[in-house]
Amino acid sequence: MENHFYRDTWAEVDLNAIKHNIKQMKMIYQSPKKVYAVVKANGYGHGDVEVAKAALEAGADQLAVALLDEGIRLRKHIPDTPILVLGRIRPRDAQIAAWHNLTVTVFQADWVVEARQYLHSNLNVHIKFDTGMNRLGIRTAAEAYDVLKELKSTSIEITGVYSHLATADEDERTHLEKQLKRFRQYIEEFKPQLPEEIEFHIGNSAGAMRFKDSMYDAVRFGIGMYGLYPSELVKEQTGIPLKPAFSLISQLSHIKKINPGETISYGATYTALEEEWVGTVPIGYGDGWIRKLQGFEVIIDGKKYPIVGRICMDQFMVKLDRYIPIDTKVTIIGENNGEFVSTDDVANHLETINYEIPCMINERVPRVYFE
Repeated sequence: MENHFYRDTWAEVDLNAIKHNIKQMKMIYQSPKKVYAVVKANGYGHGDVEVAKAALEAGADQLAVALLDEGIRLRKHIPDTPILVLGRIRPRDAQIAAWHNLTVTVFQADWVVEARQYLHSNLNVHIKFDTGMNRLGIRTAAEAYDVLKELKSTSIEITGVYSHLATADEDERTHLEKQLKRFRQYIEEFKPQLPEEIEFHIGNSAGAMRFKDSMYDAVRFGIGMYGLYPSELVKEQTGIPLKPAFSLISQLSHIKKINPGETISYGATYTALEEEWVGTVPIGYGDGWIRKLQGFEVIIDGKKYPIVGRICMDQFMVKLDRYIPIDTKVTIIGENNGEFVSTDDVANHLETINYEIPCMINERVPRVYFE
């Protein structure tokens, strides 16, 4: 592999896996239903532009991001595909969004009033209802009437209505059913006031994978597109075969034998009980591989070895069972000679969710793309 960077740590992103996962959704949501490829947060840490292009090539219909900045960046590389900004943008930036042909999310009447002062061309928007996530969105019918009233006197065109599910990846369905019911009621009440050609969507990855008959016109495929299941329940219940796209690779930069009683790293938290081979790996919390991962295992030559001592900003150490040459490959996430460390393994060690893991590996770690 020819790299255009100068360090021995990198992330590999399998664009064929991205395409495979999109095709799984397109088998379920065939035209006229649409699939959004969600590429916010730099494509969940995988790379927004590269993932977006692969997803579109595989059949994704539209793109979604969280921030106006993310949308503008994508638009420079992808000129024509619809891009939905899921987060609130500042009213004074509405014309910026219009210039870049971005669709933005609206849920406040005051936002419309202020944005109207800056707009001098058409802007497409999706109205967001809060059906129980309690994050963003219109919460009452009165708020909805106010927003619609203000929108009528602008050059803003409503092209979609959506909401977001909070518990679609869980077994208990009471909250989910309440959200679906509220969304249905909002649609029934306000559909007469909306344009005829409009898109309704509520499904995230978990909702899209589990409840295909309740997802309306489009789904927003986020974590599943990257080959990660929203929960073990979703994986078990759906049986949809996803392929993980993200691997994290490094190489041994140093190896030494230490004596009994010697310690490793800051705070001297690890003490050798006997003669031990210890290898150094050039990635640390400055790259997003945080200190709480002390004790986690990585793979070298098809065998797992524990991280010993505190993880440093740029490096960590592993306890080996023999001398292993410098520059030997270290698989931190991914497969190595039949052994496998998954993103879920890292998430379980950190007591968090798999969404967080590729996102926390920051831009200091180069991404290498292959198909």
